Amino acid sequence: MKITELTIRNLVRYRGKVYSLTEVYQDENEEYHVKLKNSEQSISVPVKLIKPVEIDEFWLLKFGFIKTYDSKYRIRFERGQEFLKYDIDLHSVHPMTGLKIYGNNVNCKYVHQFQNIFCFLFGKEPI
Repeated sequence: MKITELTIRNLVRYRGKVYSLTEVYQDENEEYHVKLKNSEQSISVPVKLIKPVEIDEFWLLKFGFIKTYDSKYRIRFERGQEFLKYDIDLHSVHPMTGLKIYGNNVNCKYVHQFQNIFCFLFGKEPI
């Protein structure tokens, strides 16, 4: 993950657990580190050790999306009040997985990307 993609409160994965990012800083060697927090612990780790959280049905439902279409080729989720859609393509010939905002496709495979886009567009957190 690139440090420039992250903002405070982004959800990231470290050693199989999901954490909220609470701080970014550089050590004496000018390497980036992040402070992470979840309900179990608060830790500080080098940014190179954290991983993105992939968007899946669990996260879409948690972010207020509703499943509106399900076939053997595609699953669609919608968050109507903001005209957001997210398609999960189950057919690999022409993959169409991703976020759609007012009909425009947006590259958004990870939870932190969705958090950043949502906050930028609507000025609030999606949860």
